[in-house]
Amino acid sequence: MKEKVSVPFMLLGILFNVCLITANLLETKVIQVFGISITAGLLVFPISYIINDCIAEVWGFKKARLIIWSGFAMNFFVVAVAQIAVALPAAPFWKGEEGFNFVFGMAPRIVVASLTAFLVGSFLNAYVMSKMKLASQGKNFSARAIWSTVVGETADSLIFFPLAFGGVIPIKELAIMMGIQIIIKSMYEVVILPITIKVVKAIKKIEGTDVYDEDISYNILKIKDI
Repeated sequence: MKEKVSVPFMLLGILFNVCLITANLLETKVIQVFGISITAGLLVFPISYIINDCIAEVWGFKKARLIIWSGFAMNFFVVAVAQIAVALPAAPFWKGEEGFNFVFGMAPRIVVASLTAFLVGSFLNAYVMSKMKLASQGKNFSARAIWSTVVGETADSLIFFPLAFGGVIPIKELAIMMGIQIIIKSMYEVVILPITIKVVKAIKKIEGTDVYDEDISYNILKIKDI
């Protein structure tokens, strides 16, 4: 008998991928909120960590690993196709090439920084969530969700900004940008935590499952082990 695909898992996986792709596209715009300059991708990117928390909490690290790699693959696909579209000659009558190239013509350095930071941050988030759940015997979900996000988001920012902007932006300014991103992303998790808790409880009730990652491999390359 073939294993059926869980509808909640499938929907969260789709949303996870959409959030990652959307965040990358929004990164091309810098916005200012209350005098603080941030990239527009910050509006949606933290949601991917919240989904990561939900999947790791309900289905365990192995399922989170699968979703993280799917997110990486979809991001890579979109970036690759976008570069082909940018390289192809535009129709003579089309006037939108400059704007199109600005949004989709990501520099290779930015692409490498973004994908690397995503992988490291996401896997650290899932790992911390998994290990804390075992250590607490399933208690204190709020603490697990917050601390796993802090670790993941911190790693993400510490990798992305130096790789993407090192040598371009002064070290002091780079450090400030990283600090602001880490704080805001972590606060995002705290603010939306009540919703995350309700979603996790609802999914556990629907699925009838609450996985504890005992005796599993945390090797991120074991994608087939689900």
